[in-house]
Amino acid sequence: MNRTFSDSIVIAAPADTLYDMVSDITRMGEWSPICRAGWWDEGQGPAVGSWFTGRNETPERIWETRSLVEQASPGEVFSFVVGGDRTRWTYHFDEVEGGTRVTETWEFLPGGEESFRERFGPDADAQISARELAAKQGIPDTLRALKDVAEKEAGR
Repeated sequence: MNRTFSDSIVIAAPADTLYDMVSDITRMGEWSPICRAGWWDEGQGPAVGSWFTGRNETPERIWETRSLVEQASPGEVFSFVVGGDRTRWTYHFDEVEGGTRVTETWEFLPGGEESFRERFGPDADAQISARELAAKQGIPDTLRALKDVAEKEAGR
């Protein structure tokens, strides 16, 4: 089953500025409702092949994930894959009238399906559905918060 979700928002800021914000994973906690902190592996940064750790928090639990940067084109696209093969998060930046349209996409990959089946057994489908719902609720919240922070920093 193909599980994916995207949403977009127009932000009154240049694509390069927004790319710099999103690709600085140490700032993700400023706008994500679940990812509260992030840090790069030593000597790494927003470049293809770099790894980072993210700390996620919900009322039910706290957990950390390891992610691999898959795409890093300043002002265009930033993408990383949790676990290297489980869930892809992509941010596209398209200049439009009034600023930049930022599109955030969540895609649950076959490696994620395998991992959840191993880890959760008969409860895997419910766990996957919960992650999908979290993405569908969290992406619009993330984009609105990114807009608020970016426009405030730009003085708009």
